[in-house]
Amino acid sequence: MKTLVKDQKQDFDRSAVIILDGASLTLEDVVAVARHHVRCEIAESAKEAVIASRKIVDKIVEERRVVYGVNTGFGSLCNVSISKEDTVQLQENLIRTHSSGYGEPFSEDIVRAIMLIRVNSLIKGYSGIRLSTVESLLAMLNAGVHPHIPEKGSLGASGDLAPLAHMVLPLLGLGKAYYEGVLYSGKEAMEKAGLQIIQLSAKEGLAFINGTTVLNAVGALATYDAIELLKLSDIAGALSLEVHDGISSPFEEDLHTIRPQSGQLATARNIRRLIEDSQYITEATPDHVQDPYTLRCMPQIHGASKDSIAYVKEKVEIEINSVTDNPIITRSGEVISGGNFHGEPLAQPFDFLGIAAAEIGNVSERRVERLVNRQLSKLPSFLVKYPGLNSGFMITQYACASLVSENKILAHPASVDSIPSCENQEDFVSMGTTAARTALEIVKNSRRVVATEIMAACQALDIKGYQHGLGKGTQVAYDAFRRNVSFIEHDKDIEMYDELNKATTVLEAGDFLKEVEKNVVLDLQFN
Repeated sequence: MKTLVKDQKQDFDRSAVIILDGASLTLEDVVAVARHHVRCEIAESAKEAVIASRKIVDKIVEERRVVYGVNTGFGSLCNVSISKEDTVQLQENLIRTHSSGYGEPFSEDIVRAIMLIRVNSLIKGYSGIRLSTVESLLAMLNAGVHPHIPEKGSLGASGDLAPLAHMVLPLLGLGKAYYEGVLYSGKEAMEKAGLQIIQLSAKEGLAFINGTTVLNAVGALATYDAIELLKLSDIAGALSLEVHDGISSPFEEDLHTIRPQSGQLATARNIRRLIEDSQYITEATPDHVQDPYTLRCMPQIHGASKDSIAYVKEKVEIEINSVTDNPIITRSGEVISGGNFHGEPLAQPFDFLGIAAAEIGNVSERRVERLVNRQLSKLPSFLVKYPGLNSGFMITQYACASLVSENKILAHPASVDSIPSCENQEDFVSMGTTAARTALEIVKNSRRVVATEIMAACQALDIKGYQHGLGKGTQVAYDAFRRNVSFIEHDKDIEMYDELNKATTVLEAGDFLKEVEKNVVLDLQFN
């Protein structure tokens, strides 16, 4: 397998091809395919495994052995036998009825991640699907045919049944799909891309939809974005530290080696590197003994989120290379009916991810308040030279407060809830897809707050005349930010939401972080 990216600092090579083998897909590879449209191919060894697995299913059908999902009903209907003649119709019926999603469609990058992860799971050779059927889904991905998948409707156990059924519909000439940015019927989208409609065979519908793929895809992208958020929060905090002429001693190595939490150590090291050679970082004096927690305790606060997200990343990378189908077909031909479709192993981590990202937003919002509050910053109220006539950054803090308050509601763990389904056969479910979706929303909200902090910190630095002489990393960050977002002199010159959107786009695009990391290495302790 050709590895495209080892970390988040490198550019994506769009001309490269990822060879899928079912075992070595990385989080960065998922992002390369989902957001940068890198093409994929199936490894020859994986093709052999798929073919071998399918032969076992064909033999089961021919021998009329009773096997769940092959020639039986589904869920609580598992005791209803299906004739050999109806096994094909059974699979199509499954997709037609299980496509019961609701709400806005998943974004293109999430849909692409879903398709990729499902292919990577199926090619491990434990699902009994035909190679040609898997290749049809991969062809859709490579051609840019993106099924219309409503984001709501999955319990995260028995897999992501409803959203994955929507993924399959266009393959059958049903449902809806996007092609070149236009929404068509599934049949039209496939035709425009020059792809063939297929007919499912025994077990194939179940193989497609019985798994944790959707919650895994959403959570994987949320995790990737959270990793970038962690780095951005260190940059934002370092800029705020310089605005307040912060004290350097809380970031010294000796303080943190005696409490060797890896995220804490990494954050302290990042702040030291960012503020290195700064003219505005100070030592403690009788008049300035300690900084407030949001500045002084960045290693402990940011570091805790780093440790949490490290745990989540580990779980994500296990899952994107796992078989989450049911039943599975072993190499020896045994059929095992189990529960690998259950999302609990990821539901709890994604709740954890949401909490970790929410804390980054929380601490950043408090630093925004310190920047705009004249009693705390010793700067003009709301970071404008002429407060009164100008409101400046007053409402930016309100907006941040709204976002972090929303995050606190979203961070309520989804995994502690369960509603039995399917005539109580499926009597304990994970709600993992809800956990992943809310975690992604929390990351987005917190990124907006961090963007606001960087914008406010740069405004404050300008007011103080600190445009030069900043730290080794913070000077690069300030200069890069100012190339896109300008100092605000008068309210009449701007519409604040435009400025905030510019700041947010700077962070989302990734170039800002890349530029800083060209000059300063930012550690996370889990790359």
